Amino acid sequence: MKYSLNAAALAAFSSYALAKEMAPNEELAASLYDSGVRHQEIMDIKTAFWDSRRQQGLFDSSQYKSMDAAVDYVPCVGGLAELVEGDPLYTFNCSNIDLYDFKSHADLGSDGGEGAGSWGWTSEDGREFMAVGQSDGAAFMEISAEGKLVYLGRLPQWTEADPSLWREMKGYQSYMVIGSEAVNHGVQFFDMKKLLDVDPASPVVFSNADDIYHFDGLPIGRSHTVQTNEEMGYAIASGAMPRTDKCKSGLIFIDLSDMENLVSPGCASADGYVHDAQCLVYRGPDDKYVGTDICYGYNEDTLTIYNVTDKAAATIISRTSYEGAAYTHQGWVLDTQNQQYLVLDDEYDEYDKVGPGAAGYPITYIWDISSLEAPKQTGYYSGKVKNIDHNQFINGGFAYQSNYGGGLHVLDISSIPDDPTGAGVSKVAHFDIYPEDDNDEGGGEIEFLGTWSNYPYFASGYLIINTIERGVYVVKRTD
Repeated sequence: MKYSLNAAALAAFSSYALAKEMAPNEELAASLYDSGVRHQEIMDIKTAFWDSRRQQGLFDSSQYKSMDAAVDYVPCVGGLAELVEGDPLYTFNCSNIDLYDFKSHADLGSDGGEGAGSWGWTSEDGREFMAVGQSDGAAFMEISAEGKLVYLGRLPQWTEADPSLWREMKGYQSYMVIGSEAVNHGVQFFDMKKLLDVDPASPVVFSNADDIYHFDGLPIGRSHTVQTNEEMGYAIASGAMPRTDKCKSGLIFIDLSDMENLVSPGCASADGYVHDAQCLVYRGPDDKYVGTDICYGYNEDTLTIYNVTDKAAATIISRTSYEGAAYTHQGWVLDTQNQQYLVLDDEYDEYDKVGPGAAGYPITYIWDISSLEAPKQTGYYSGKVKNIDHNQFINGGFAYQSNYGGGLHVLDISSIPDDPTGAGVSKVAHFDIYPEDDNDEGGGEIEFLGTWSNYPYFASGYLIINTIERGVYVVKRTD
């Protein structure tokens, strides 16, 4: 079942998106984005689609078979990784990535399933742990040396909140910072060191009363995404509703210098709703801002760059749109030590068939941010399988992209500094975790299904993929 925006809004938006203007269309922004109309329509589209899948029983993760522990790994051979011989639902399209483990959300302690964000933590002695978001909380596991998921327990969602599919997390030192769209949820801070001595034979259900720190200084207690700046010692909750609050759904800063007394020193509200962000100390080529605390905001119709050195009086450095802007979703700098380029994804250009995404192939937009006051989009890379791009992270010259039904795609982006048009970007590996749509035209379905997030930063090379319907995969590049 396909849902779409109202015709008038879509027509107005498409005209703007195809105008190839870099400056934001302020009139359209005020009526469609600042007003919250666009965001609410998108939330309604996703909610209706996911409700229909629940009614079909597709979110009952207990129906999906976890990988037999006796299987060492499943190699990608001839473009396929066959977990269950002869079963098309367990035969995964792949290239240069092998499968090491899969566990369903049900086997990872969730009654509701429905996976979302995820993040990892490595202990001082090199053990690797994951937290994965589910509609009813966060599941914790260790990744063994053999690439197996060892379930250790879970943290239920905040006591006063109802379940929500939206659950995001990032790391701060040994803490996992967990936010949710669930009303009254706030932000949880769980110390992953509590997992070090857990016996896998007796997984622990941790307590919101005793085992976490909690920040509830958010409008209605909810957030769309969370971020952290470990170097500067703060977390950020973004997209908190309603937009009429003093922070206008912008960046809400949380001081982490005293975990027992979590307070907000301020917020960045000047550009309204922030969907996601990356906050870093600036060390790029723009001499004027070296040493400044910077946030790159992905703000629905723009890349918005903030100076957040003074949390009580954050300012906008620049606010720039781009060809094909439908819903600016998320992005990452290529190099945190030399912030000259970043890539971003737009979640609705494929869905709305606008700009470079009109053909339905996921677009990676390339930006030159050498000047923070005048960033410019220099090119893009188009995927080869139809689907929608979601979250991506950069590690070692590669972009690890969770592209919903298309699964995990790994792009070699090392050519961008020499050729920022994107002509030299290439896909070097992929693992498709949603075989149900492999026979669709273009090899994939343009819908909000499949993988939500991935984590590509473990020294072991294991890559963790969290999916909406099924559960969690552990894979590793063959090379």
